[in-house]
Amino acid sequence: MDVSQGIETSARTAADEAFAREIRVWLEENLTGKFAELKGLGGPGREHEAFEERLEWDRHLAAAGWTCLGWPKEYGGREATLSQQIIFHQEYARANAPARVSHIGEELLGPTLIAFGTEAQKKRFLPGIKTVTELWCQGYSEPGAGSDLANVSTTARLEGDRWVVNGQKVWTSLAHLADWCFVVARTEPGSSRHKGLSYLLVPMKQEGVEVRPIIQLTGTSEFNEVFFDNASTDADLVVGGEGNGWGVAMGTLTFERGVSTLGQQIGFARELASIVELAERNGAAKDPAIRNKLTRAWMSLQVIRAHALRTLTTVDASANGGEASVAKLLWANWHRGLGELAMEVQGAASLVGVENTEPGEELNDLQRLFLFTRADTIYGGSNEIQRNIIAERVLGLPREARP
Repeated sequence: MDVSQGIETSARTAADEAFAREIRVWLEENLTGKFAELKGLGGPGREHEAFEERLEWDRHLAAAGWTCLGWPKEYGGREATLSQQIIFHQEYARANAPARVSHIGEELLGPTLIAFGTEAQKKRFLPGIKTVTELWCQGYSEPGAGSDLANVSTTARLEGDRWVVNGQKVWTSLAHLADWCFVVARTEPGSSRHKGLSYLLVPMKQEGVEVRPIIQLTGTSEFNEVFFDNASTDADLVVGGEGNGWGVAMGTLTFERGVSTLGQQIGFARELASIVELAERNGAAKDPAIRNKLTRAWMSLQVIRAHALRTLTTVDASANGGEASVAKLLWANWHRGLGELAMEVQGAASLVGVENTEPGEELNDLQRLFLFTRADTIYGGSNEIQRNIIAERVLGLPREARP
């Protein structure tokens, strides 16, 4: 199966072609030696793999100017065009280069600061993101709110020149490795829902911040609980101004579903190709029902790609979230279904783990795919929340009844 998902050559300019050759050659020349051993490592459900080595790779990318491509030059970026950013992510995925450890800072917080931050905040934090010397995590979800971000109860009160933060976040990816966290907290006592929220930048390495890993179905722990007990941060580290956290947080979610999703889809196509190969090898492809499911999976992936390409040129941080919500629903449901299809193709072998391995390594790649994709329709905004956004904010339907 062809895993190529790139922009059609006919649609590329000469500059795009030159850019594609540049990154392709660079990856071929640099994914060698110790870095060649990192190919295919990392990513959702596998963030524990060779973390320090992948961090070194990320810093190697940064030194060569391959991080933060779309950022303005004044903030350390290359001002790459949208098509060039897509090309980079596609070529990176095709090279099977290791999953990046700096995604949250580079793809989420960086663009958010550029769009909403003060010049002082940009000067302070963007260089560390660009050089991968400061790592970030995202403090959104809470035990009592889940994907309902407007229902967060973590509070922050201003005491002199410091915000004092109290509350709990959950499902915080890579919090155990992060230097900083961008936290949505309630800064207006008595406020509810979208009002009274602020977007704070909080250091993780301080008294008052406790990180507890959460053991996942895969046996690994990239998610965490984070407890803030009178943790603090500077008064000026509120992005977008006090009380404007909802709009800033929605901007971050829009950036989260940006150009890097095209690279993600090449990873999806590679996973699908491996399942097709297994089906051909073990005879499962002889089953008409399996062949039909594999074909439908391929067709649906083309739909996801077409939607992403169509919306990337129209969605920005001020959008109402409809396009981003549709994209999340499409890929999350597809990927979860791919995990189920992987188990069906493996047959009885899917029930047996890998013997004589270290804890967390008992699963083969397809078993890990199945177990981790159970989370795809929950993290980053659950299916239910995405459907409510589309229904209420895009289609204008009556709001869902709430207590």
